Amino acid sequence: MDTDALDLDTSAPTRHTSALNTAAGWWLAALDRLERTEAADGAIKALQEGIRSLPLGAARDLLRGRPLGHPVHPVLVQVPIGCWLSAAVLDALPGTRRASAALTAVGLVGVAPAAVAGWADWADLPPQQARVGLAHAVSNVAAVACYAASLTARLRGRPMRGRLWSVGGLTAVGLSGALGGHVAYRRAVGPDATP
Repeated sequence: MDTDALDLDTSAPTRHTSALNTAAGWWLAALDRLERTEAADGAIKALQEGIRSLPLGAARDLLRGRPLGHPVHPVLVQVPIGCWLSAAVLDALPGTRRASAALTAVGLVGVAPAAVAGWADWADLPPQQARVGLAHAVSNVAAVACYAASLTARLRGRPMRGRLWSVGGLTAVGLSGALGGHVAYRRAVGPDATP
């Protein structure tokens, strides 16, 4: 068998793997820079202290997921993400305008409990994770703004504009999920994390 032919057969997957590794390296380097950036530390400290000072009592442990042994925030985000992803699928099908609008609205309602649980977790994070967590929250705000604009456009009879806002929202949700995943999995933050 010709070994040169074997090399040619594997060149495309090698290029693909190389591009993927390059992108992953870039992403992790960007996250590392974000973790070291101290520009927002004053605001982060004030926000964390403010959230920790809220009189939540036993609700704080519930929001953090301590009775379950794992954070509640990743569970709660499934509602908005699932609704918005489903709306995007329905947007590609004919005759589903009302269903897409309903899913967009339910996703917006589902953001509130997920955000409250997320802020409860975030308030106890150490500086590096809190910096990435703040970027996660900012991208969530962008997603909510896009989906609110999407719902408004849909309700005003402008479904194409609603779909475009939905694409922007889903993009922001993807970025937010990548940032949140970094905090939760790469840095192993959970219900028993301590600052």
